[in-house]
Amino acid sequence: MFTKLFTPKKINQCEIPNRLAVTAMVANYCNEDGTATDRYIAYHEAKAKGGWGLIITEDYAVSEHAMGYQFIAGLWNDDQIASHKKLTDTIHQYDSKIFAQIYHAGRQSASFVNGGVQPVAPSAIPCPWLRQLPRELTIPEIEQIVEDFGDCALRAKQAGFDGIEVHAGHGYLIAEFMSTYVNKRTDKYGGCLDNRLRFIKEIYTNIRSKVGDDFPVMIRFSADEVVQGGRDISESRVLAKLFAEWGFDALHVSSGAYGDHNKGIVSPMYVSHAWTVDFAAEIKQLVDIPVFTVNRINDPRMADGLLDMGKADFIGMGRGSLADPDLPNKAKAGDLTSIRYCIGCMQGCVGKLLVGEAITCLVNPSLGQEYQLDYSKATTPKKVLIAGGGPGGLEAARAAAIKGHEVTLYEQGSFLGGQFKSAAYPPCKGELATYTNWITSELDQLGVTIHLNRQVTKELVAAEKPDTVIVATGGTPCKPAIKGIDKALVVTAEDALLGNVATGDQIVVAGGGEVGSETAAHLAMQQRDVTIIEMLPKICSDLDGVNKFNLMKILREYEVNQMTQTKVVEILDDGVIIENSQGQQTLPADTVVIALGYRPNNQLAEALSAVHNHVIVVGGAVKTSNAMVAINDGFNAGLSL
Repeated sequence: MFTKLFTPKKINQCEIPNRLAVTAMVANYCNEDGTATDRYIAYHEAKAKGGWGLIITEDYAVSEHAMGYQFIAGLWNDDQIASHKKLTDTIHQYDSKIFAQIYHAGRQSASFVNGGVQPVAPSAIPCPWLRQLPRELTIPEIEQIVEDFGDCALRAKQAGFDGIEVHAGHGYLIAEFMSTYVNKRTDKYGGCLDNRLRFIKEIYTNIRSKVGDDFPVMIRFSADEVVQGGRDISESRVLAKLFAEWGFDALHVSSGAYGDHNKGIVSPMYVSHAWTVDFAAEIKQLVDIPVFTVNRINDPRMADGLLDMGKADFIGMGRGSLADPDLPNKAKAGDLTSIRYCIGCMQGCVGKLLVGEAITCLVNPSLGQEYQLDYSKATTPKKVLIAGGGPGGLEAARAAAIKGHEVTLYEQGSFLGGQFKSAAYPPCKGELATYTNWITSELDQLGVTIHLNRQVTKELVAAEKPDTVIVATGGTPCKPAIKGIDKALVVTAEDALLGNVATGDQIVVAGGGEVGSETAAHLAMQQRDVTIIEMLPKICSDLDGVNKFNLMKILREYEVNQMTQTKVVEILDDGVIIENSQGQQTLPADTVVIALGYRPNNQLAEALSAVHNHVIVVGGAVKTSNAMVAINDGFNAGLSL
């Protein structure tokens, strides 16, 4: 099935057993002092077990003031070496190799995560995300940071890493010096290209002098910063040749910098697969050292094809490895349908970091829990009944079945997936369906009995006599007391998305949150005239900045009218009466879509709790949330039995 994906290739003297690389992603699993935790080690060990050829760790800070996140790794003093030696010893029990990525966050940091000091940068320009004014570095400070990089690289070697990757991309400090987007200096570190590269050249020279010629040293950089005034591929071609001439052993070609308007560093579902591959392909023509490519590559066949075409030498699958750390082993065995594919939602891997938390994964609830999970079979198998076939119920069934319990799932509807099925209908979200398909197949293999079109009642539970009932009935759409809300032209967002009802050409969507805005985009792409009515000052206020930016582009392109600080006061037979600071007016409408949130559907849970002594309630049946919370709740409930 694969021609090159599972062939070895050397970086310097280090032979990587295959071409699949886990690229560096911040996990926030370390101690605040930069030392490795059992959680951090087990997280990486899962990938080594899964067969990845090369694991590149998250950013190792070169000093205590270089951190961009509170709980990332660091090698700025000798006391940190021992804990990271435990990491490399663990990985070396397997065939995988492990490189430490080293970096300084520069302006992409904040005082509360980098030792209480003001962030630093080539010039005093704030990061779009962090927004804290950085201080311009002095030349003596630059010289000290150069030494810090070299010392950090040496400690990485002493800690048993097989190589290092210098992070010179994504808008961090080295990238800031290289780019006129941030670097406005007029001394020897600013201006012309050679001056802007002086910092990274001095860093490389310092590193090489301390680790020797045989130790692999690669560099990650953004071929296109995808921001106005930033570097693009034309300059990156020059950089690539210089990096190779200086002596770097491999080039990791990435893209982007921090900011909501940037699709590079964070590539959500709105971004096409393998969209930066041609940057790597161009650079590969200019150098004789290995080249890595990344960004939304999650299918092994896609990866192998890119290798066959000569686009790159290694394929990075960062978020693909979060979704399924066993992807390489499954691919090598030809078992592609069992791979749990990344869906590009960014809810756990990026969304959690944006609020300072450790990463999670919507489709992989075991992520970050590897060090404490127990998959051993239960000594006394139980009879488990699950009410609800949405994400929470499905995951509860999977986890309980893994533990060896007899599991039966009842879904009152005609399909599995619950509201997650309709969530795949809006623009660019079709890959969400892969999770439902995957877990349905897993349940079949695990022997879970599934009944569709069956509602769980007290009588059913009494007849089945389960030891445990898990209620995963999710939420139901809110239906506020708006005059006329029961008229025939009123439909729910879920029904509109699933095509359960036909919609007219003039559509009013009541509710401009994520669900309402995505439903509006879905209908607008059918060339309908759509208006969103939202009471808050802005629509999409419940979305992260990156996904909001991309969704808003679609709404603008398809001319969706957005009326904020406005409410629907009455629904007529052929329109709606709305009210805002300008007074009341009537909008014509053939269809009114209600997307005003959800409330917990907990009636069954209350009824069963009165007659059964072991009822567990998960997900939206407890509190309105999202699929990631429901999946995590279901997984933990099933595994705890």
